[in-house]
Amino acid sequence: MSWSPLILTLQLATVTTAALFVVGLPLAWWLARSTSRFKSVAETLISMPLVLPPTVLGFYFLIAFSPGNAFGSWLEETLGLRLVFSFGGLVLASVIYSLPFMVHPLQSGLTALPDSLIDAARLMGKSRWEILRRVQLPNIRPAMLTGLVLSFAHTVGEFGVVLMIGGNIPGQTRVASIAIYDEVEAMNYEAANAYSLILFAVSFLVLLGVYWVNGRNGNPLPTGKRLLKR
Repeated sequence: MSWSPLILTLQLATVTTAALFVVGLPLAWWLARSTSRFKSVAETLISMPLVLPPTVLGFYFLIAFSPGNAFGSWLEETLGLRLVFSFGGLVLASVIYSLPFMVHPLQSGLTALPDSLIDAARLMGKSRWEILRRVQLPNIRPAMLTGLVLSFAHTVGEFGVVLMIGGNIPGQTRVASIAIYDEVEAMNYEAANAYSLILFAVSFLVLLGVYWVNGRNGNPLPTGKRLLKR
């Protein structure tokens, strides 16, 4: 058994989770405060990965970023970016695919904050950035932890999206989920079992940690139904 797919999986999950927090926080803040008529459209687009088969998203990513198409060709010739069959492509696809797992918990946390808290901060002359950094974020720590853990765990378990956009290049795009599939195809069940047990253990420990922390704080982890309903 090679450790390379496991290391690559953890690298992908870590980079994707960090990128999701940077992208998801402003999106969640806007969704929690916006009264725009386009809010429902934005929420629908963000939630699409929850119901779409991963291979559908992966297929369209593959078509969009392929150098054989106009957009993919422009990216490669103008910006020097080749996203198909690359680690960068895996990160971008994973960010889009796991977006609801970051945005929904953050949005729920921000929405639950009482308006009086924000109004009091405004009366004290705080800017929007100061209110977010000093008032809102400290009060939604359980929601942030939930978003970070769900995003990380979801990325670790990805298969369809990463296979379509990244292929199966050892050391570059061959993550653990793809390695398991390869070992089963080769009837090497011992290696497939080893990969599976490690991923099972990592996922269990990560989720156990967040359930324990949120349970102590009286904030149960949102389930899939609660993510959709909020």
